[in-house]
Amino acid sequence: MPFKAHFPIRSLADIHRLEETPLAVALPLRTTYEIFQSSAEAFGSKTALTFLRTANPDDAPVRWSYADLLAGIHQTANLLHRIGVRPDDAIGVLLPGCMDYHLALWGGEAAGIVQPLNPLLSDEKLVALLNAGKAKVLFAWGSDDDAGIWSKALRIRTQVPTLTQVLRVAPFDAPTAELLPPGVLDFDRERKSERSDKLLSGRSIAPDDIAAYFHTGGTTGSPKLARHSHSAQVFTAWVCVQLQGTRADDVVLNGYPLFHVAGVLPGALTSFAAGSEVIMPTTTLFRNQEVIRNYWRLVERHRATVVSAVPTVLAALANVPVGDADISSLRYCRTGAAPLSPDLAARFEAQFGIHVHESLGMTEMAGISTITPPGVHAPVGCVGYRLPHTEMRVVALDHQGAVTDRDLPTGEQGMVIFKSPNLFSGFVDPKDNHDAFTADGWLITGDLGWLDEHGRLHLSGRSKDLIIRSGHNIDPKVIEDAMAGHPAVQHCAAVGQPDAYAGELPVVFVTLKPGTHADEADLLAYVRAHVDEPPARPKSVTVLANMPMTLVGKIFKPELRQLAAKLSGSI
Repeated sequence: MPFKAHFPIRSLADIHRLEETPLAVALPLRTTYEIFQSSAEAFGSKTALTFLRTANPDDAPVRWSYADLLAGIHQTANLLHRIGVRPDDAIGVLLPGCMDYHLALWGGEAAGIVQPLNPLLSDEKLVALLNAGKAKVLFAWGSDDDAGIWSKALRIRTQVPTLTQVLRVAPFDAPTAELLPPGVLDFDRERKSERSDKLLSGRSIAPDDIAAYFHTGGTTGSPKLARHSHSAQVFTAWVCVQLQGTRADDVVLNGYPLFHVAGVLPGALTSFAAGSEVIMPTTTLFRNQEVIRNYWRLVERHRATVVSAVPTVLAALANVPVGDADISSLRYCRTGAAPLSPDLAARFEAQFGIHVHESLGMTEMAGISTITPPGVHAPVGCVGYRLPHTEMRVVALDHQGAVTDRDLPTGEQGMVIFKSPNLFSGFVDPKDNHDAFTADGWLITGDLGWLDEHGRLHLSGRSKDLIIRSGHNIDPKVIEDAMAGHPAVQHCAAVGQPDAYAGELPVVFVTLKPGTHADEADLLAYVRAHVDEPPARPKSVTVLANMPMTLVGKIFKPELRQLAAKLSGSI
């Protein structure tokens, strides 16, 4: 049967109540393929996936039912099997937001190991990722309309020795390409010739079979490929349904990129497992400024029930008036991936009547680690309860910053570590696992946090983002929360600037809301007045025209640290 929430989760006692049923009994489905079989049987003609060709709410969308989606998954898996993909082979996916992405994802997992790729990465990084995964097939967008993907695919395919076939995915309604280079097939034409009612491979997928490789690096430094088992992804979908109360009548506008776990697992697989409708707002998703400008009208048009976005997208939405749009269908707002400022949370609730619920998710835990359920109005910085059937600890660090085995009491900050059914199966390159786990198998998250008296986790920052000033450990979120309170500030980030005497000094970078003006000296005076701890008071504030962002919408602090070093004359 499809996943269904048993009862609302409002406390740690409710988590314990869920755990009274053994996981093997509560979660009978074992693979992502079984999720789509189950949902197609239960929901059939109900809409599973809706694609918006434009951001105009009046334009007719394209829809696939659950039966359509399963048929496409069968065809895709059968095509991949026909061209030589076996269960241990990786399948690269270099696509923008499109319906075919879901065929590549779930058909890829039924045939082999799917490897979603950030299309904005350089040729060099993409080649490194494909070679690390030993990809055999590459899905590629057959156009250069977004990020020059088709030209990029043609350039990089010759640099991946294991790559035997490229599947060209044509933009919607584009004519089929008659002449393609050797080694390139038209995906739509080829898949439509395949059986749509079953897997021809005869494969029996095991729960611990690897379903996907997700890259955790690639924007900077050496990319790492995290291995997800089928059971890890299925657990993420099940637990999100339970804690978020996901329902078959939910409608989710999923604007996360699908090379990222947030868009694929909490954002999509969870909905498919419960029979919800997933809406993809154009190929460029939340990077499309027209989608942002029309967001509340799109909510009204499609009766969306869930708002889900990273804080930078929520900040952009906060600048969009609701007007006369009816957004009463919304029942839940969730965010994660980056710190939420108290000012933004307060603005969102005041303007839209929507409380923002925070969660913690990471690639190494198949996209979700803790959740704040609907109805739990926790303070900003609280990312909710641990998942049922998981273990979570906050432990002390030693004088070198390494994790110890000493658990910290309620309210005391330390490193957050986990054991969980959705823990990843390690990195593809064994040497990358060295710093990922403790000796007895706990995942080292790199997140600093503390537990409150209700058993909820509060995050206080990333250990690598701490600013160390003359021996003082400064949490940049303290500075960022203060700076975000200024009425002209849209985005802000605090980083450490190299200093010969103090080691690092805190500095702040900001962007301003449209139509506002603020002097850097006034901004500095404001933030210094609102930061209580003297060592944390920043040295400078720099106004930027654009804040550096990852494609997921996180502020990209490595670039800011480099800029701070340049401004100090260190580089």
